[in-house]
Amino acid sequence: MRTQIVAGNWKMNKTLSETEVLLSELSAKIPDTHAQVIVAPTFINLAAAQNHLQSSTIHVAAQNMHFAENGAYTGEISADMLLDIGLDMVILGHSERRSLFGEDDALLAKKVDTAIGKGMTAIFCFGEELDERKSGNHFSVVENQLKQALFHLEEKAWGQLVLAYEPVWAIGTGETASPDQAQEMHAFIRKTIAEAYNSSVANNVSILYGGSVKPGNAAEIFSKPDVDGGLIGGASLKADDFIAIVKAI
Repeated sequence: MRTQIVAGNWKMNKTLSETEVLLSELSAKIPDTHAQVIVAPTFINLAAAQNHLQSSTIHVAAQNMHFAENGAYTGEISADMLLDIGLDMVILGHSERRSLFGEDDALLAKKVDTAIGKGMTAIFCFGEELDERKSGNHFSVVENQLKQALFHLEEKAWGQLVLAYEPVWAIGTGETASPDQAQEMHAFIRKTIAEAYNSSVANNVSILYGGSVKPGNAAEIFSKPDVDGGLIGGASLKADDFIAIVKAI
């Protein structure tokens, strides 16, 4: 049975003191839920977040990591550094990493390999730009992203993957793919995985929707059969909004 997940990507937001305040609010308000709840603070606050949430059901993930174990990579963070503070989950391939920092599928494949090899769970993000959606190429774009970054993996590695479909045109814009559009793409993703591997792999991987999920639309999006939760951006920075989304799943 697939795991339902609500993950909050805080991006470059929240100082240490602000992080501790938000984590305290979330810990106090988190409902009894069957879903896995995840927060991803900025790098310098990960250790503090992990310590803060030791007695909570909320998990902590990193927003990114390098593929190398160590070395002359100024400003980068390795898998071992994350593991050493108790983190075993990382977001890879977010659209902002792709568009602003030039990360392509070949680089992301190396990062995924490192995460899998280190026993971590990788939340792998992918999705089409607005012009690709308008031109009708959105299915082929998503298929190519999956093939180039993930389809070299052995079947057993998929137990360490969570997929996050991000229609890039709906991130931080206030625009949202309709629930039917989300379901259509999530079903296509499962079909593509089933064709490359088998139906068991396709039916057991959790696929999150990431694109302006808010308290007002979460329940309808999450009700779709192939949508297993959400990767939440802006709404994860407000405790009441994030908790409302958790309750919607």
